[in-house]
Amino acid sequence: MIRIGVDVGGTFTDVTALDTGSGRFHIFKLPSTGHDQSIAVADGIRHVLGDAGREADDVTYLGHGTTVATNALLELKGATTALLVTGGVPDVLEIARQRRPHLYDLFADKPRVLVPRELTFGVAERLAASGEVVTELTGAEIERVAAELEECGAESVAICFLHSYRDAAHEIRVEEALALRLPDVFVSRSSRVAPEFREYERFSTAVINSFIGPVVSRYIRRLGERVAEAGLPVGPRVIQSNGGLASTDAVAERPVTTLLSGPSAGVVGASYLAGLAGIGDLITFDMGGTSTDVCLIRDGRPASANERGLGGYPIRVPSVDVHTIGAGGGSIASVDGAGGLRVGPESAGARPGPAAYGHGGTRPTTTDANVVRGRQNPESALGGAMPIDGAAAERAVATVAEGLGTSVVEAARGIGRLANSHMARAVRQVSVEAGEDPREYVLMAYGGAGPLHAAEVAAEVGMTRLLVPPHPGTLCALGLLVSDVRSEFTSSFLRRAEPDTLPALNEAVAALVAEGSAWLAEEARIAQRHEVTILADARYPRQNFELRIPLPPAGLDESSLASVVADFHAQHEKAYGFAHPDSPVQLVNLRAIAHGEVAKPEMPRVAAGTATPEQDALLGTRDVDFGEEHGALPTPVFDRAKLKSGNTFAGPVIVEQLDSTTVVPPGWSSTVDEFGNLLIEVVAE
Repeated sequence: MIRIGVDVGGTFTDVTALDTGSGRFHIFKLPSTGHDQSIAVADGIRHVLGDAGREADDVTYLGHGTTVATNALLELKGATTALLVTGGVPDVLEIARQRRPHLYDLFADKPRVLVPRELTFGVAERLAASGEVVTELTGAEIERVAAELEECGAESVAICFLHSYRDAAHEIRVEEALALRLPDVFVSRSSRVAPEFREYERFSTAVINSFIGPVVSRYIRRLGERVAEAGLPVGPRVIQSNGGLASTDAVAERPVTTLLSGPSAGVVGASYLAGLAGIGDLITFDMGGTSTDVCLIRDGRPASANERGLGGYPIRVPSVDVHTIGAGGGSIASVDGAGGLRVGPESAGARPGPAAYGHGGTRPTTTDANVVRGRQNPESALGGAMPIDGAAAERAVATVAEGLGTSVVEAARGIGRLANSHMARAVRQVSVEAGEDPREYVLMAYGGAGPLHAAEVAAEVGMTRLLVPPHPGTLCALGLLVSDVRSEFTSSFLRRAEPDTLPALNEAVAALVAEGSAWLAEEARIAQRHEVTILADARYPRQNFELRIPLPPAGLDESSLASVVADFHAQHEKAYGFAHPDSPVQLVNLRAIAHGEVAKPEMPRVAAGTATPEQDALLGTRDVDFGEEHGALPTPVFDRAKLKSGNTFAGPVIVEQLDSTTVVPPGWSSTVDEFGNLLIEVVAE
């Protein structure tokens, strides 16, 4: 039987297939097909099946991470979207918040409003903040609005009424009417997509869901057709931003949940492999061709967030708390008008890509700098399948050297240092700024370029331990093979955690448990165990931000409620450095996490060897530049596939494999564990 995970990135599409009979992994990378991601997905599936000597009928599972939703939003290539709002409040999206993205930039541009004013329609209805009806919604009003929508030609509609998180009845009535009259129009209602208070964030999330909805639906349909044409007997499961899998039907209804699809898969895979290696506290470092994603994992649990920003738009959906910056192997380097070096966020992407790839790119990138310094193979990549044009890389970096008035090698060093600085800042943001000491964590490097830069990034933030998984360039695809089925359901509560609220609290908790259980029964048939847990977003009254605390799903009494309140005070002390034990605690939202645990594949072990790597693992020696301190050093190059458990080697060393390259600098040493992970540490003085 074959289990397949396919992750689509901005530059490459990664495919990992596990033959459960032999325990062998089959890995393949190919350039992404940006105009239609499903083409590369289908081609990658056919390749790994051929490599494994298996037929399409042998596939029992297909997991998929996609950037379709992300690209549609960032490139503003979504559907023509209309917005229905409570009469008299058409400007919620334009007014937004008073927070400025750049405090002292008077000319900073706001992100484009996704719905033009002429497609914003006021509806005669209104609820009070308590949920009571102030203005009743009539059938005649629904007919009027439906007729206007029919004439405007919108492909999708977002329904966003004031205080619908309290009572969704008005939004539901409009949604049902539109489904009958405009069956081809994609409809999102805010009380389904983000049923929480804070009107701007709720409106923004619902509008984004509608904006990307038709694009994602078309992709899901094409993907299903290509998978069927390839002969697979199973349909794809898509990973969401929260790290959980969902069916294509669920994703087509709420595509906004997939905006961090790919990065979340990497975090899931990293957490699983690190757990097998006995490591629970780690910071993931996923550097690909276009961007770098970092996430803090504590005790095996990735940090989570209720709200994220993407392209300047707030999105109120649960997600793994991944911090993304525009720094990758394809990040373009340049010299600005003041003579300063810049690296990213603009990327060369898959086409034309870095100059070294020979696809027509001429602008210098981080990859070109690594080729010039010998850190990356100057002759080929992808196990020899992709020729590398070292001369083109040198010509590209020379343009930066000319602008800076330095040598080509110095310019390449500068590009590397600046890229490392950007990524180190991201590591500090998820650790130091969250009250955690990065020195207590292991930096887990993956992505095609992560292991190239990991040691230098770690050194910049004071970290001394690295973990590089067996197939770092395709770890996100592996994460799809170990992801569970997961979704989250929210109910706005907005009451104090006091004994008088216990009946209402227990009623709301029971309703969420029932909703989560029903979803698992429908969506998680592949899971071997179902579980629904309850969390509350809690705060002191009038605070702007909340902390998540667990609640017992079976209900609360006065004693357990007191424990919940004490837990909040303790978390507040840790997060902010102070607490107010005498202050009441407000429960803002209640959340049910529906979790279906999927059986995990057995990870293969590597053969045991001696402390010294076997001679056949040595591919050769080349000069590699390790910066001003060491200069260019003759450096052994090992074949990752031929390293064995127990092998130990001290830097400088380069480890090459099909999907990535690992740099072990002077002053660091590496050991291969039983799963083939590279455990890299600073050598004690």
